[in-house]
Amino acid sequence: MDDHPVVRAGVKNTLEHGGFAVCGELDSPDGVLNAIKELTPDLVLLDISLGQVHGVELIKQLCDLFPDLPILVLSMHDEATYAPRAIRAGAHGYVSKQEKPDKLLAAIHLVLGGGVYISDSVAKRMLQTLTVTQGEPLSLPSEILSDRELEIFELLGRGFGSREIANALKVSFKTVNSHREHIKAKLHIKSGQELVRQAIQWTQLENEGTKKVDAQ
Repeated sequence: MDDHPVVRAGVKNTLEHGGFAVCGELDSPDGVLNAIKELTPDLVLLDISLGQVHGVELIKQLCDLFPDLPILVLSMHDEATYAPRAIRAGAHGYVSKQEKPDKLLAAIHLVLGGGVYISDSVAKRMLQTLTVTQGEPLSLPSEILSDRELEIFELLGRGFGSREIANALKVSFKTVNSHREHIKAKLHIKSGQELVRQAIQWTQLENEGTKKVDAQ
């Protein structure tokens, strides 16, 4: 599942040349539940960024409904930020789109065999996070905020207002504002204006990191 047709075509070609059969493809989460029920795939391959729906939340939903279905994430987003979140949400692996095709194929074989695929650098980072002493502050929003809070923080950084975020996430305006207050408390931000400013800066840094990866 990916919202870019060229990417889907390339991934499909890689999988078929690697000996796998692609039973279906989607450009958005719409209809994914019915597609899984109808096609009964052995594995779901999806991106973290799926329009207005966040892949981490979709992973949680799929794990609740299809607990035995392996999920592998293939994304251009910073794996140091999103791989741990995807794994915690229930994904069985995370592959960066900058990796070579054989890495993707190896990850699929590992996941189908019951394993979990993450890069060595992410595994090391996750281990370091587990060994942080209790009460020691973590420096990055991606390490402090919950999945939903980070999702809202990113949308704020992309210029969404609270009502727009509520509509996009299909939650109440009150719920969004409650999350905003939690974000401000966790990041030690005093005002809504400062919250938006930091969200924009964070989003710009994330985008710059993605562009550097794509340029390699």
